[in-house]
Amino acid sequence: MDLNGKIAALLRDFAAIQSSKQKMWGYKRAASAMLALEEPIESLLQPDGTLRKIPNIGPASTRIILEVLNTGTSPTIEAAIGGSGQKADIERRGGLRGNFLSRAQVLAALRNQKLHGLTREQYRGDLQMHSTYSDGSQTLRDIIETGIALGYQYNAVTDHSYGLPIARGVSMERLATQHQEIDRLNNEFRDRFCLLKGIEANIRADGSLDMTPDELAQIEIVVASPHSQLRTKEDQTARMVRAVTTPGVHILGHPRGRMYGSRPGVTAKWRKVFEAAAASGVAIEIDGDPARQDIDCDLAKTAIESGCLFAVDSDAHSTRELKAYTDIAIAHARLAGVPPERIINCWPLRKLLKWARGRSTGSAR
Repeated sequence: MDLNGKIAALLRDFAAIQSSKQKMWGYKRAASAMLALEEPIESLLQPDGTLRKIPNIGPASTRIILEVLNTGTSPTIEAAIGGSGQKADIERRGGLRGNFLSRAQVLAALRNQKLHGLTREQYRGDLQMHSTYSDGSQTLRDIIETGIALGYQYNAVTDHSYGLPIARGVSMERLATQHQEIDRLNNEFRDRFCLLKGIEANIRADGSLDMTPDELAQIEIVVASPHSQLRTKEDQTARMVRAVTTPGVHILGHPRGRMYGSRPGVTAKWRKVFEAAAASGVAIEIDGDPARQDIDCDLAKTAIESGCLFAVDSDAHSTRELKAYTDIAIAHARLAGVPPERIINCWPLRKLLKWARGRSTGSAR
């Protein structure tokens, strides 16, 4: 059991029922600190029964942590939730935290030599990230220089398409400007690094994309992702099958669109979706954003059985997120046992581009 994750969830639940905003933010901060902790919390318990000091975790949260370490649960939180009148909502949120890895679990998966999947050394480049052209804080040069520092051969910048204005979706005119900048940078960094021209297109409710076929044809890597209808229980298999069978789509991005403790994401018959993606040669993404982790290691096993290709990506919006978020995605891939040869991020650039061109013309896989 991941006690770091369990304690973080309890602290989030406790935060939700606080009447004081100060206390609410204090417990949320402590929950985030638990998820980011690089060691199992058990290892910080001292011989005298006290806990080593952890940044951003105060005395009240420490008492709760010790309760869990000593009893397996927190009577303090259980009693508070029972008397809050919010028990049903707390339980609902609890059901939206399944198969999320804490930082300690991620690092354990990366170190575990019994797992024979993807390694950092095999990873050649990140195929979903965002720049200042949409809702990211990193420039194109930042993305290239950080990629070189990480030992990558390529990255794809996949800013949001114009159909998602809430994420500052980029217009086709502005995308043309971005492509000109990419051309200049690729010329500057020739033989050292390649920045691919990508987009994160929005999957509409009916499964169509918010870009035309001619517009998609201008893009080297198209990530198609759902950003709506993420809280309904209605089956959306047809929506997702239509998306992965759309010519020009390369990657099904964060397929469910779930969010930690907040929303379940798309409901679908995922084996049917994965089988359609495999037949079309579309890669299924393992998105490493800590709040997404989508798809997770369990669902990835179904995609493996369905014959899918995979994209293992950070979905980073800043340079500081690039490595940490990719670590999460790699950990899920390792825990699922995804064969590295089926992970497009492991392919040499020439093979990746040949596959991408084949998807654009309908001849891939």
